[in-house]
Amino acid sequence: MQMRRIASLTAFLSMFFILLTSTVLFIVPQGRVAYWADWKLWGLSKDDWTAIHINSGILFLAALVIHTFYNWNSITLYLRNKRRQVKIFTVDFNLALALTLLFVAGTQFVIPPFSTIIDINTRIKEAAVRKYGDPPYGHAELSTLRDFSRHMDLDLERALRGLAEAGYTVESDLRPLKEIALANGVAPQEIYLAMVRGSLSANGQRMPEKPGQGLGKLTLGELCTRYGLNTDQIVNALQEKNIRSEVGMSLKQVAELNGLSAMEVYDTIRKITDQDSSN
Repeated sequence: MQMRRIASLTAFLSMFFILLTSTVLFIVPQGRVAYWADWKLWGLSKDDWTAIHINSGILFLAALVIHTFYNWNSITLYLRNKRRQVKIFTVDFNLALALTLLFVAGTQFVIPPFSTIIDINTRIKEAAVRKYGDPPYGHAELSTLRDFSRHMDLDLERALRGLAEAGYTVESDLRPLKEIALANGVAPQEIYLAMVRGSLSANGQRMPEKPGQGLGKLTLGELCTRYGLNTDQIVNALQEKNIRSEVGMSLKQVAELNGLSAMEVYDTIRKITDQDSSN
């Protein structure tokens, strides 16, 4: 058994897992979305992938330190000039340092292609919001069913009726949404949507005529999540009515883009959902 070989092979294998987990964490939805939608890849949640990434990184660093110790003589050769004198700022070292600083500075000052990579990451995150929806507030899945209903201004009895109609079992309204979702094999988002359907369907409409204050600040995605709407269908339906929109835009931004008021945009969406409900 040779420690040098073990260290080298461990560094190589752990680097593989760092690359794998780094790729996954690059595409994983933002934390609030991942938790809300119970996002998983190959059966592993965002927290699982993060834990593997951290521990693989620690293993890689430990193996790299041992590898450096056993190969110190080789490393010092890279720092010697033609006269065999040790010189830290050799041409090779300077090029390596410049390359490293280029990546750091390029990212900090938002210079392509480094900024392009960040933009791609942002678009992936935004696509996840469109696909999985955005929670009403941070860590909403940790709220009890009773507190969540109160926070979202939902009638608890109607919400429970909506859950029962959807086939979900609720032992107590004092249990967090996350636990209820886990017990029923669905994401917290599905529990919420069933609650919304139960609360709003009793009123004969999917969306209230008066949405309350702060309407313009809501993004289109947040509005769709609040009322259990399919974001893609709403965007397409608005497009058919010559109203341009994006899921990440606030209703105020959508309104300004199309020469309307936020309330007019909201009313258009409400009428679209009323037509869908009547069909």
